Amino acid sequence: MKIKQALFSGSSQRVSDKPKRKAPEFAFIGRSNVGKSSLINMLCNQKNLAHTSSKPGKTQLINHFIINDEWYLVDLPGYGYAKASKSTIAKLDRIVRDYINLSEDLINLFVLLDSRLDIQKIDLEFLTKLGEAQIPFSIIFTKCDKSGSQKLKEQIDKNRAELLNYWEILPPVFLSSAESGMGKDEILEYIGSVLNDIKTTTK
Repeated sequence: MKIKQALFSGSSQRVSDKPKRKAPEFAFIGRSNVGKSSLINMLCNQKNLAHTSSKPGKTQLINHFIINDEWYLVDLPGYGYAKASKSTIAKLDRIVRDYINLSEDLINLFVLLDSRLDIQKIDLEFLTKLGEAQIPFSIIFTKCDKSGSQKLKEQIDKNRAELLNYWEILPPVFLSSAESGMGKDEILEYIGSVLNDIKTTTK
């Protein structure tokens, strides 16, 4: 699948305030500074669709983008803002939980993890909650261009092994780089295949 058109459709804090038009939603979330906005821009072939910033916590609303007039790409606030106030952290957590648990149109949640790091405790806690709530999710390792191929492989293998301590079978896992475009085709092909399955089952 190729993204030919990506248009901003609106921002919200609650599911009740998201765009009224119904369409399948594929959402993206990750820990602070994981490279989420850069990845979204890469997938959509636009430099400034999602706002990037060196300051963590830029995204503080649920942002919907209608893609190819067919499905929504949803940019969610991240988690793990160490420098944010308790009230801000609580607010963002409430926004994310409201969307993830209540959006009937959410098809898949892409959880972004930094490929250079061991999986953090906050990531495991977030993924575990998704599993308990039976929220369908996939994993995208970001910034895969920042390490040599051998070091990258070793770190990814280590992180896969850690995840397998909690899941017998891993969900779909993708390697990506916003700089090189790595993973773009694989991620979009996966979304396309899911959309095709939806069309088949609803006929």
